[in-house]
Amino acid sequence: MMTLKTAIIGCGSIAQNRHLVEYRNNEETEITAVCDIAEDRAAIAGQIYGAKTYTDYEELLNKEEVDLVSVCLPNYLHAPVSIAALEAGANVLCEKPMATSSEEAKRMIEAAEKSGKKLMIAHNQRFVKSHQKAREIIQSGELGKIYSFRTTFGHGGPEGWSADGADSWFFKKDEAFIGAMGDLGVHKADLIRYMLGEEFTDVAGFVENNAKENITVDDNAVCMLRSDSGILGTLTASWAYNTAEDNSTVIYAEKGMLRIEDDPDYSLVATFTNGDVVNYQLGNIQSNEEGGQTNTGVIDHFVESVMNDTTPLIDGHEGKKSLEIILGALESGQTRKIQSLK
Repeated sequence: MMTLKTAIIGCGSIAQNRHLVEYRNNEETEITAVCDIAEDRAAIAGQIYGAKTYTDYEELLNKEEVDLVSVCLPNYLHAPVSIAALEAGANVLCEKPMATSSEEAKRMIEAAEKSGKKLMIAHNQRFVKSHQKAREIIQSGELGKIYSFRTTFGHGGPEGWSADGADSWFFKKDEAFIGAMGDLGVHKADLIRYMLGEEFTDVAGFVENNAKENITVDDNAVCMLRSDSGILGTLTASWAYNTAEDNSTVIYAEKGMLRIEDDPDYSLVATFTNGDVVNYQLGNIQSNEEGGQTNTGVIDHFVESVMNDTTPLIDGHEGKKSLEIILGALESGQTRKIQSLK
């Protein structure tokens, strides 16, 4: 059976805790090259995984014949490096948010289509079992008409787990372009689209830096969203939840409600207007805690899509739609006007 040669570009926290570990655990892949501008970081990853090391991604792409590339870099490099890897003949898994603009995202999609290779965006929340079950319940019609929702993702900030700590690129506008909304909010934008099976038409956003000092991006954001069918909801992203992480979603509907990752004992609680309550124990959601990211499902799905020549669940088009929600929220926050997403 063919083994897919794999390269990881960017050896920071997300690569160390997810991509490298999950590729090693996948029997279809072999990590053959790693790259990071920090030579010591690349060297450590190379030694651990038995891979050639590079400090220049262009040199890696020129010298190595790889089937898969994971792009685990600061946000401003997602598009150019993904495009370069696609043009070099590799299938690409890019971390979120996929790009810093709709135009960049479009160029990534075009590069994938021209090369005939796969482009997937690493939105891991679609692979969480409680989220998949909630989508199944909603799509079945068991809840009747969906009225509204609230979804949030917040923790104390990336300084606690990023490879560069408080000096991380996450806090620098020229490298990250957007803060908590790009780190966490885009996850929830993608999740709520997936869970409801609807697109959003309008967003109103309040996007602020009101918690952390000496950063040039947002650390708190609250957004209002309206879907095609008129579902209303709030999306919150924060780096200022200093006591505990919150990664919850609540769906309010005609015949009941769903509490997802909102209960200490059950990953999903379905409460119905007829009095029925169904509690689901579906395993813990992936987190940034030590040992909390053993298998997000992202890498396995990406590899499977390449092996079977199928479209990834979150391809470039899906990633672009989720990106455009946070771009719209950012624009709304700046103009103080509701932003159309049509």
